[in-house]
Amino acid sequence: DTFVSDQKNKEDVFKEVFSKLSAEGLVKPEFLENLLLREKNFPTGIDLSVVDPDLPNVAIPHTEGKFVNVCQVIPIKCKNPITFYNMIEPQKKIEVSFLFMILNNDPEGQSNILAQIMDFLTTTSKNSLKAFFKADEDIVIFNFLNNNFS
Repeated sequence: DTFVSDQKNKEDVFKEVFSKLSAEGLVKPEFLENLLLREKNFPTGIDLSVVDPDLPNVAIPHTEGKFVNVCQVIPIKCKNPITFYNMIEPQKKIEVSFLFMILNNDPEGQSNILAQIMDFLTTTSKNSLKAFFKADEDIVIFNFLNNNFS
């Protein structure tokens, strides 16, 4: 699943994605409530200006494995910048344009997936990443990740 969202805040993006993931049986009914709660208590915004000032910021929302039924990363392109709080400085707001939502029913694997995402963001060529983040068609996003995200 790949999403391109027109929503204007994270709650609405989460609701939109949850409704499809839930319909497909990928997440449990409590997923949305727990995703929002976890994001409030443990922000997942990542300031990519430290990697390259031209890259947009991303977020990696996730919740406990007991609320999901699969292990996969859901890419979500936000057409409107969405306000998240910074993972490193939780009181600091940042504007985010892309989400890597982690669905992981294996608690042992969570840090591995986070590491893979960070690895993708720091080792993919800057020009490729810039083109990727500009893409707003789900098939283009899917194909790029399929070829570049291991």
